[in-house]
Amino acid sequence: MSLSVRSHVESSGSRVASVDVAQTLAEQILSRKAGRAVCAGDMIVVEPDLVMGHDSLSPSIIRVMQEQLGVERVFDAGKIAIVLDHVSPASTVGTANNQNAVRRFAREQGIQLFDVGRGICHQVLVEERLARPGMLIFGSDSHSCSYGAVGAFGSGMGTTDIALIWATGKTWLRVPETIRVRVSGRFRSGVSAKDLALRICRDLTIAGATYASVEYHGLDWLPLEGRQTLASMAVEIGAKAGIVPPTGVVAERLTPPDWLQVHPDATYARTLEIDADRLEPQVARPHQVDAVCNLSEVEGTRVSTVFLGTCTNGRYEDMRAAANLLSGRRIHPEIRLMITPASSQELQRAMRDDTLNTLISAGATLTTPGCGMCMGRHQGTLGDDDVCLSTGNRNFRGRMGAPSSQIYLASPEVAAATAITGRITAPFDL
Repeated sequence: MSLSVRSHVESSGSRVASVDVAQTLAEQILSRKAGRAVCAGDMIVVEPDLVMGHDSLSPSIIRVMQEQLGVERVFDAGKIAIVLDHVSPASTVGTANNQNAVRRFAREQGIQLFDVGRGICHQVLVEERLARPGMLIFGSDSHSCSYGAVGAFGSGMGTTDIALIWATGKTWLRVPETIRVRVSGRFRSGVSAKDLALRICRDLTIAGATYASVEYHGLDWLPLEGRQTLASMAVEIGAKAGIVPPTGVVAERLTPPDWLQVHPDATYARTLEIDADRLEPQVARPHQVDAVCNLSEVEGTRVSTVFLGTCTNGRYEDMRAAANLLSGRRIHPEIRLMITPASSQELQRAMRDDTLNTLISAGATLTTPGCGMCMGRHQGTLGDDDVCLSTGNRNFRGRMGAPSSQIYLASPEVAAATAITGRITAPFDL
């Protein structure tokens, strides 16, 4: 027998008719923004709560808004944030000039700007509590689905779509269907949220959740950083959004709205079951994120660079996990271990104990908080035939530099073990 859940939707202070319907988290959030009850497949016009731009696309967003649309000022400066994180600090004169233009625009418009060194946009907006449960957030970055870690509907858009929102305060979208990932058990030693994210990529494939919202259930116990890892990688299976119910630590920190709840009888397009107790360390092989296997299948593969960072795995807990393995050890003499904290706050956390000292003493190189070498434009770009073990979210050909380089994706624990041996290594083998 179907359980009926009464959903009340409000818009602009007025209450619309309530309906008896069980909804997914995405449908609940989009219903609130549309001012009516909606379901998968509906076309809606909505007013986002927050719109983010970063240094790579903001210059073109500004040009489209002002020159092509003829709109001089943004619709609401209080609902926009700009973060300089992708090439931070600037690596060329052209990049520096573009960033200066963005700084001027933010000052003139009264937009909150987080400058070079503050960190990755997705990490910063969560730290600043600009992203909160139940919000609708769009960003000029595909990994804007990261905001689902706190129970928001976050999604990435391109230059023109973001420019239109900056100009009008509105956008349109189709309400996505929802895929449910139901997790049982807990991670064993040496396994973490990154392994779960990669396992989901393996099972659903790179296009398995195209334009869907992915809900992650059974993770009330998972810390915020693990939720950020999962939500960040939702786009790697084609998802429009990835949402973790705002329970546990998120509920304690951010107080979700009463109306945002998991409805047991909501309609899901598919349910994927994963037993965390049986999960092994996972590795994505070049050159696709869903080319995932158990670590044992690639164990012993020689690498030249290990990268610990990105919006997926650049937080204090990730650095701490690596430091636990590297304590009292040195990295392999033929390895470059690059560490890029996700934000200045995460860097400061690593400075308060022996985490940072342990990593540097082991031979790691520390770079400015931000995206770092993830997108291959600076701070450790890969050369011809380099092989990198990265904690990032993408391993496409040429993603981090030379097209002939190879990128393997894995957890911070695997990254640290690999840095020690010079070959892909399971953390529990040490």
